[in-house]
Amino acid sequence: MAQVLEFKLPDLGEGLTEAEIVRWLVEVGDVVAIDQPVVEVETAKAMVEVPCPYGGVVTARFGEEGTELPVGAPLITVAVGERPASGAGDAAGAEGSGNVLVGYGTSEAPARRRRVRRERPVSGASASGSRALTGQGAVPVAVNGQAGAPETEDGPVPVISPLVRRLARQNGLDLRELTGSGPDGLILRADVEYALRAAARAGAAAQTAEPHAPVPQATSTATAPRPTAPQPTATVAHGEVRTPLKGIRGAVADKLARSRREIPDATCWVDADATELMRARTAMNAAGGPKISLLALLARICTAALARFPELNSTVDAEAREVVRFGHVHLGFAAQTDRGLVVPVVRDAHARDAESLTAEFARLTEAGRTGTLTPAELTGGTFTLNNYGVFGVDGSTPIINHPEAAMLGVGRIVPKPWVHEGELAVRQVVQLSLTFDHRVCDGGTAGGFLRYVADCVEQPAVLLRTL
Repeated sequence: MAQVLEFKLPDLGEGLTEAEIVRWLVEVGDVVAIDQPVVEVETAKAMVEVPCPYGGVVTARFGEEGTELPVGAPLITVAVGERPASGAGDAAGAEGSGNVLVGYGTSEAPARRRRVRRERPVSGASASGSRALTGQGAVPVAVNGQAGAPETEDGPVPVISPLVRRLARQNGLDLRELTGSGPDGLILRADVEYALRAAARAGAAAQTAEPHAPVPQATSTATAPRPTAPQPTATVAHGEVRTPLKGIRGAVADKLARSRREIPDATCWVDADATELMRARTAMNAAGGPKISLLALLARICTAALARFPELNSTVDAEAREVVRFGHVHLGFAAQTDRGLVVPVVRDAHARDAESLTAEFARLTEAGRTGTLTPAELTGGTFTLNNYGVFGVDGSTPIINHPEAAMLGVGRIVPKPWVHEGELAVRQVVQLSLTFDHRVCDGGTAGGFLRYVADCVEQPAVLLRTL
């Protein structure tokens, strides 16, 4: 006898409360396997394929493409235990196999599992129960007439977020080998990222083999691009065009407005002779090995400057009236994509060399082009590098990426007349600008940071002091 289970839009992380259906990946009547992606949605941060925790036959879908659904709203219903006449259910594993999302579940334990315990009910009142953790009101599964989440002697994989599962799956990480730091051993995104960073440090050589990208702009079309999200429908009346501020465009608008509303920012700038930096990069790339991008060199200069002026690698806790200084540099970089402006984040940029930074910029830029950046890759930055020179402009007064405290802007590098060693010469000149939160420091600190960056651009050997 088939049991019909309802799968609701889960919490996709980072406090997101809604998502827009971009593309359905299944039809009513299709057989789905456990953890098979069933719908592609766009949040305010990224495009995400949502896997279904049940295996069976899809009996209903809720919402057309372009519809915005709140977290907790029904997505699909699945008849678990029902096999279509064609026998396709055998191939899909409709009875339930593979890992189980906490708070969801399958109709019965797979054959390889030896026994089932029900000590922890899904719908119990305890705050430590799986349903209390998800907050999504997922439908509990009846096992031998009782509601509960199936567990084995080894226990289920305690993961709520599909994004955490996807991050682990894409990087070949076995979640069963992790110990979660959340309540009841719940595996959090931070646990997966920590494990991936540890693996990356162990295999740094493999990481540097990735292709490089000289600039963070992500506007070209990939060979096999993911479908882009439907554009907000514009309404035209009396010659006016009104476009809803929603999705990424709406999220960007809210963040920029909040930054200007809450942060008393100031900007300083300086012109620098980048000729020697360009020569240094040419020499590095002529020496063989993976190519080094200019953006990676600028990032390396940034992290060295932040080590000298850590006040700018911070945030302001307005409620506590405290400046929170970070001990790590998670470096964001602005990238313009077909879906709008995004700011991917390079984790622990301060611990990376130029080759590693080049590879990570390339990976994140490509993910921006194809729309596969996850919320984890778009949040948590402590400082932002904005290379607006790719747009052919010399200068800008960038808006700080709230809740960070500063942003370094880099204009185009162009030949200009310059006094070099007492004589007029044509040199490669760049304008650097720093927008900073005046609450975390005064102009002396900001000016010192920017002057150090300019000195490194003009004389890259200055960086040797920090190596």
